[in-house]
Amino acid sequence: MTTEQPRARRPRRHFSMIRTFVLADFVTLGNGFAGAGTILAAMQYLATGQVHWMWVAFALMPLALVMDFLDGRIARWRFKKSPLGADLDSLADVISFGMAPAALAFAVGMRGALDVAVLLYFVACGISRLARFNVTSAELADPTGKVKYFEGTPIPTSLALVMVLAAATYMGRIGDSLLWGTWEVGPLVMHPLVLLYAASGSAMISKTLRIPKI
Repeated sequence: MTTEQPRARRPRRHFSMIRTFVLADFVTLGNGFAGAGTILAAMQYLATGQVHWMWVAFALMPLALVMDFLDGRIARWRFKKSPLGADLDSLADVISFGMAPAALAFAVGMRGALDVAVLLYFVACGISRLARFNVTSAELADPTGKVKYFEGTPIPTSLALVMVLAAATYMGRIGDSLLWGTWEVGPLVMHPLVLLYAASGSAMISKTLRIPKI
């Protein structure tokens, strides 16, 4: 009588990040690179005072939006998704449409204590909005797996804020002469322009706003 020998366990293979990447993931990384480039260009403007760095930052934002639009289309076109795809997309969006617009606002002059508080609120809303979408997208999807609408405004709508900042830069209304002036609340300073960020952040985390997904 022979007894069956237990099979030797195969050594666990390490997760190969690069091998799991598909074309759509590289496009998503392009989105993140454009957002990070925007932040670095805004920092360069603060360091040098050369306004052309702000225009470099503004120019990178539409590029980030194009990359964000294309990655999902490419994944569906090629019928290929990677395990990292959804997380990569959210992380890239936080950089490009959360941190980058906040960094631009700070660079053009929204640096008061209340300004910074509002900008941090805006970034927190963007992070929360993306996390909620990742958790609820399965519930919102139809039988084909397609999500028909967003709860709250999508985070790329923050590009509208960047367009306002670009217009203010073009008019020379940044820095000490920032568009819409300055409010003093006791010892604290706030620029009314930052309220657009408060409104945008609140719209992103809204439960009642439903935006059809194109």
